Amino acid sequence: MCNTPLHETQIHGQLSFPYIVYKGNIPEFFSSYPLHWHDEMEIIYICGGQGIITIQSHQYIVKSDDIVIIPPQMVHSIEQYSKSKMEYFNILFHFSLLNYSENDTCYEKYFKPLYCHAKLPSLYLKSGTDLNCLLYPHIMYLIENRKKSYTSDELMIKSNLFAIMHYINQYSSSTSSAELSMKNNYDMLKNLLLHIQSNYDRVITVKDAAAICGFSSSHFMKLFKELTGKSFSQYLIDYRLEIAARQLGETSYKITDLAENVGFHNVSYFSRAFHSKYGETPSAYRKSTRHKADAP
Repeated sequence: MCNTPLHETQIHGQLSFPYIVYKGNIPEFFSSYPLHWHDEMEIIYICGGQGIITIQSHQYIVKSDDIVIIPPQMVHSIEQYSKSKMEYFNILFHFSLLNYSENDTCYEKYFKPLYCHAKLPSLYLKSGTDLNCLLYPHIMYLIENRKKSYTSDELMIKSNLFAIMHYINQYSSSTSSAELSMKNNYDMLKNLLLHIQSNYDRVITVKDAAAICGFSSSHFMKLFKELTGKSFSQYLIDYRLEIAARQLGETSYKITDLAENVGFHNVSYFSRAFHSKYGETPSAYRKSTRHKADAP
């Protein structure tokens, strides 16, 4: 089964201090991170190269010094752009870290609208833009001191997070009714994504998928393409191939067994689809992945 949860429910960092910074590197760590969402605020800083980050139905080609803001519950993905590499930092923190309560004025005024997507800033901040420049020094502090957060710098970590939230709120505006409607559609789509995560190795028809979302088949196909940029059948194939790619690097399954495990019942078709997506055969991909893992 896939070991990457679509809805991440774990608290990143420590329960008493739910904040953490991850270093990412595509394609060395993985070639893509599929559509997923979580309950935390996420800020991505691109420190080198370029890649693709998709948030809801918007796809951004990001490059060095760009910043991406991903509010809680927003569906997003990260993937390789062409043959480029990308290095980045993920900063994740739960709003509880900033000591809000539901009766608190700051929560009602600043946090709740962002959590509910009623007010949002621009999510993609190109290098040199106003909000990017305001956030940059605080993001750099969080990255540079990411290993001190549980020892002696808790107050400075929080002060920088408060500054980030302050500037984000300053540059936020009310979302339109059309954008809120899109959020509702995504909420229904999440049920389908969770179903795929648990049943990708089985047959899932368009009719099945539409029923899970509560739509007619025709409306579902149109909406799914709008929301993800792919047809449902292509999304399902790509999802299975991403799992296959991980299993090729992490297991010793025979190619025929592995193809069956991820829902491909024709190994020749699996090999062609895999080569089309990754540019090499499954066996060659396994060798190259293990060579990278063994390299000093």
